[in-house]
Amino acid sequence: MDIKKDVQKQFGRSADEYVKSSGHRKGADLQKLVEIARVTGIEHVLDVATGGGHTANAFAPLVHKVTAVDLTPEMLTAAETFIKGNGHSNVVFVEGDAEKLPFQDHSFDLVTCRIAPHHFPNVQQFVSEVHRVLKANGRFLLDDNVAPEGNEYDHFYNKIEKIRDYSHFRAWKKTEWINMLEQEGFEIQELYRFEKKFEFDSWCDRMKMSQDDKEALNEYIINCKQEVKNKFRITIQHNKVESFLGEALLLKATKNS
Repeated sequence: MDIKKDVQKQFGRSADEYVKSSGHRKGADLQKLVEIARVTGIEHVLDVATGGGHTANAFAPLVHKVTAVDLTPEMLTAAETFIKGNGHSNVVFVEGDAEKLPFQDHSFDLVTCRIAPHHFPNVQQFVSEVHRVLKANGRFLLDDNVAPEGNEYDHFYNKIEKIRDYSHFRAWKKTEWINMLEQEGFEIQELYRFEKKFEFDSWCDRMKMSQDDKEALNEYIINCKQEVKNKFRITIQHNKVESFLGEALLLKATKNS
């Protein structure tokens, strides 16, 4: 699909920026994700759409083995350099599609996916694949940016993300995630909401936006309705967007045996 080629193109040229990104590297959500996993040290973990490798890196010293899978070869190379540079030798790297995971049924104790599903064109297929590769009573840890429940706010957030990053497909609402997971046969055990402050310049620059596109996005945000500005806590100085506030969902679900 074209969207998957877009993902490979976009992240292929931004791989190093994602390894260095403070939001991906130091986010409080990552610490919470590791905490609620409650690993014992014997698990085989699959990290889907590993990106810069931050989640795989966090779990590597805590479990038996981590398999890091990503669609983009350049991201895998960057993640491998990062993780091995931290002294972890129990991580293997596999090129693969989140919607068609190249693994046998019932292969993993724990599956993680952090800040990635908004790029997947068929997220329900991804959920089905996670369910398939998990062992009975295996755990799924999902962490992704979400859209607000209100349709106007949902539309605004997904539109600015798509303008900024053509590989963005859709940030789903919290209720949509709950429905998809429970329909697939997962039982949701823990759920958390995180606020995420996006600094406009670094948020745009990570995707290597042209100056013209960046200025057009700035103009679009400045001209949005006041209630939208209030909802996203948009800060503007001298006719320039400085930051806005988004949100992320972190949840732990168990595969019903």
